[in-house]
Amino acid sequence: MKSLKNIAVAGLMTGLAATGAQAVKVDVTQNISVSQTWTANNTYNLTKQIYVLPGATLTIEAGTLVQSDAQANGGGSLAVTRGAKIFVNGTADKPVIMTSSLDDLHNWHEGVSEWGNLTIMGNALISASHTGKSPNHVPVVIHGVQNTATPTGLNQQFMEGLTPDDANDTKTQYGGNNDNDDSGGLHYLSLRYGGKVIGLANELNGLSMGGIGRETDVDHIDIMNNVDDGIETWGGTVCYKYINIWNIGDDCFDIDQGWRGKAQFLLLVQGYGADAAQGSGVGDNMFETDGAEDAFAQPVTTAVIYNATAIGQPIAGDQGTAWRDGARIQYRNCIFMDLGEQLIANDDNDGDGAIGYAASAAQFGTLTFAQIWTTPFTAHSTVNAGTFTPGAFNDPAVLYQSQTSGMLAEMNDSVFFRNLGGGNGGNNYTTATAVGVVPGNSTNHNVVLDQNGAQPIKDIQRHAPETKGGLTELRVIGLDPRAANDAVTSFASAPADGFFTPAPFRGACSKDVNWARGWTAADAYGFFTGSANATDPATAEIKLTASTSFATVAGVVYSVESSSDMKNWSPVGTIIGDGTTKSITDIKDFDNAKFYRAIAQ
Repeated sequence: MKSLKNIAVAGLMTGLAATGAQAVKVDVTQNISVSQTWTANNTYNLTKQIYVLPGATLTIEAGTLVQSDAQANGGGSLAVTRGAKIFVNGTADKPVIMTSSLDDLHNWHEGVSEWGNLTIMGNALISASHTGKSPNHVPVVIHGVQNTATPTGLNQQFMEGLTPDDANDTKTQYGGNNDNDDSGGLHYLSLRYGGKVIGLANELNGLSMGGIGRETDVDHIDIMNNVDDGIETWGGTVCYKYINIWNIGDDCFDIDQGWRGKAQFLLLVQGYGADAAQGSGVGDNMFETDGAEDAFAQPVTTAVIYNATAIGQPIAGDQGTAWRDGARIQYRNCIFMDLGEQLIANDDNDGDGAIGYAASAAQFGTLTFAQIWTTPFTAHSTVNAGTFTPGAFNDPAVLYQSQTSGMLAEMNDSVFFRNLGGGNGGNNYTTATAVGVVPGNSTNHNVVLDQNGAQPIKDIQRHAPETKGGLTELRVIGLDPRAANDAVTSFASAPADGFFTPAPFRGACSKDVNWARGWTAADAYGFFTGSANATDPATAEIKLTASTSFATVAGVVYSVESSSDMKNWSPVGTIIGDGTTKSITDIKDFDNAKFYRAIAQ
């Protein structure tokens, strides 16, 4: 067995900053065609749009700083092409940071578009038969192949925010027929002050993910201040865990073109990154979910999100969740608070000429928006299902694997707090009421609270009103997102399916642990409040390489995970602490060939 090592989480950002200050600056001037490793003793300056080309792998060591020289409307940027891989191997005490030269790593400033972003493109299925800005509903044609509304695995699309060299430039395309595609892994990555505006609705997000397959591992991602969305996902099956997004200029979590993944533990804090219009500097929707762009096409967005805490802008924020183009999402064990507009908004379509829920139902017989809330997850549309053999990549049973219970659309076992509707005339639950999410009852297990109710997180502090983008903003400057009151205990938990952690609480954090401390920009800039209780875990992550046992704190939930390489981890079970020493053998036979860790929730 290997040596036992406990990893402390908090208080090590200073060490990273010192490393960056002493590091050698390395200008990255050429695309990466041969596999290479970026090391923590250097600071990497992206001088232009850099591509990791097919066949190459870029590995970035823990503690590495990628700090591009700031330029007006974005400087350098990094994109990983189909067939290439990236491994960002940050850790809780040594995250990888990608930011601009204007970031001193200690103090927040108003700013976006100071460099580009991280874009990854893969070979998973996408639904892109409709292209934006096509008033006549003209299908997409790439290399002479016309995208279709059926899941043939041939659909491709050019990535938003990247500029192709020419019409045949494959570096900027995503999409394929492999939902198990593997683009590498992102672990403990902080992305700050990014974005670049190519044109209207053509901007770089904090993290852009096009056609990414489920074998790509993504956990502990932090995004602060971006001109466009926090994370935008086009199709594919990639799953997300431990996501922290603040002060985004558009939507915090944006979905398009048939995403069929899972997500758990998301902390979304709406605000502004720049004094610019809503959508390009001031936050828009918390979650924006498009289905298949045309609601009758396939694959259609069909996904599950557990344990999100979404904190809106109470005066000028937009929707908590915006639904378009046939999207089907299950939200469970979440907190939505301080929303400016509706908790659930049926946008029908995204306004680019695509056919939404209503028109598709009328013309093609697909489900209406109301029907997705009452139709079991096992129902797969036969419209544009195409031809397939059982078990093939486009078999509906293979395409739609994320949902395993309930209805196609749900919002259950959640807390809705102080959603007073500053921008919506005081009624943020009109659609939520129509689809049975509000009021809370013994079926949906939701808790609906006004401003006089008990706050479901421990602390929130806001800046005095500011006018940004012509709107009144109350930026969050202090936050303890740990669960309180009705969020401490949930009615049910996520399934133990190899990805989800069966956490028995509502929202992103338990009452005990703020997992975003120690490695995120919000922590480095001093936005987190609340010291740990005396009985709280001293460390959030405990690596078990020489012992199967670890000391627990009474009442704390520990997710036990295993790994073959100490980079990619899979949940194996949950242990409830009682103040005694627990062993992973309490829940799983020990495999000497694997590494184990316990993460306090």
